Amino acid sequence: MKKQLPNILTYSRILVIPALVAAFFYIRGDLSDWICAALFLYASVTDFFDGYLARAWHAHSNLGKFLDPIADKLLVATALMLLVHSHRAAILPALAILCREILVSGLREFLADLRISVPVSTLAKYKTAAQMVAIFLLLLGNGAPDFLPAEQLGDWLLWGAALLTLVTGYAYLKTGLKYLAQN
Repeated sequence: MKKQLPNILTYSRILVIPALVAAFFYIRGDLSDWICAALFLYASVTDFFDGYLARAWHAHSNLGKFLDPIADKLLVATALMLLVHSHRAAILPALAILCREILVSGLREFLADLRISVPVSTLAKYKTAAQMVAIFLLLLGNGAPDFLPAEQLGDWLLWGAALLTLVTGYAYLKTGLKYLAQN
């Protein structure tokens, strides 16, 4: 069971997505904001722990390697689409983030065929952290306590994450193009 926990956390992150959509559309007011933010926070925390536990317990699996990045991208894409739909997030940073995710996924798949691994950069980890906090704050929105300007902070962080997205996306693209030119 211990070795399966990282994959169970990944599955639970995927199951959060329909719950997030349901809470967003079918629950009204601050309660919806709190539930959506809590679901997203849970998913963000499990994203950290599934990888951490897989490494710590040597519980890596091919299924986990396959599902983990898909779960991350599905969760972020869903949350960003919900936020843009409700006019809580600007479309340009959301598009930048989504396009970069597709680009990097394609590059990783291409490079994997060449048996080339592209490790996640430190800057990409900062991008992910900024993106997750931004989405959490934007989902919390008006439900945030009065002392916390969640929407403004979330907006600034989302634009910051989009900027980091462009920088890290360019770095990955440059690496991929180098190998593409060789073949």
